[in-house]
Amino acid sequence: MNTRTARAAFAALLVLAFSLAARADEWPTGPIHIIVPFGPGSTPDIVARVVADKLSPKIGQPVVVENKTGAAGNIGTGEVARAKPDGQTIGLSIAGPLGVNSMLFKKLPYDPRHDLAPVTIAATQPSVLVVSPRLGVNSTQQLLDLLRKQPGKLNYASMGAGTISHLAMEALAARSGTQIVHVPYSGSGPAVLALLSGDAQVACLPAAAVIGQVKAGKLKALAVATAKRSSILPDLPTLAEAGLKNVYAEAWMGFVVPAKTPQTVVKRLHDDIAAILEEPEVRKQLAGHSMDVVADTPAQMRATLDADMARWKPIIEKNHITLD
Repeated sequence: MNTRTARAAFAALLVLAFSLAARADEWPTGPIHIIVPFGPGSTPDIVARVVADKLSPKIGQPVVVENKTGAAGNIGTGEVARAKPDGQTIGLSIAGPLGVNSMLFKKLPYDPRHDLAPVTIAATQPSVLVVSPRLGVNSTQQLLDLLRKQPGKLNYASMGAGTISHLAMEALAARSGTQIVHVPYSGSGPAVLALLSGDAQVACLPAAAVIGQVKAGKLKALAVATAKRSSILPDLPTLAEAGLKNVYAEAWMGFVVPAKTPQTVVKRLHDDIAAILEEPEVRKQLAGHSMDVVADTPAQMRATLDADMARWKPIIEKNHITLD
């Protein structure tokens, strides 16, 4: 390359850089759309709407939450992946459609790792190991002893095949050498009803789904499937304290954008959303739904997702779990 050509190429790069910076400075240029791949009233939907209400006045544009459901969250998350990478379309999704589903479906309509970029994990809630009081057990160890005495005799309810509630119980069975029968349901509500009716005796479900029944004495909470005790349920031991290491099942929700969104826009989104999540009013509001605020960095969100995929891969492969 001669000197004149090199100078021309350098000038072109400068023009491109200034153009991208200018577009980032102009962001947002219109309404922001937050796509939630689950229905109204779901935990991700609650988080999205709490943030949307605060984000709109902060950026001076309307922020619209859209529910695009179906295919275990793949439809809505895929729409975010294919959106124009200008920061006008963002998503709030969970570990399944953001990565774990790539091990459950033969083919996804998008590549989670290459078509999406993390912004921040907004919030998380612990999964709680609960049992029917009819079992007469008061600790995780007592439950494991019962499962070993009656292999394959008890049922556990999940929110559906491939969900965190399914994978967590399979991990528990694998780590403890016990056997328990999986009965999948279409969400946390039906799974809780199965416990109350006696169709299932055990489950590991998000805190928001079970706390009301625990307080009413209709379910017994034994432990949380988190790395450390939850600030929401500080009196409950972790599964690790009961001797079950590496059985973590936190139900986290994270914001993502299309992969080629300018980093300056990603940073602005991150900073604005993180500031909202740190507001005491927002923390209190989410705590009312059994959620802890996280507000981590894009790199930390990526690391959490990678750890989840590494944790669930052997469970998925061993049990031949598929959603196709």
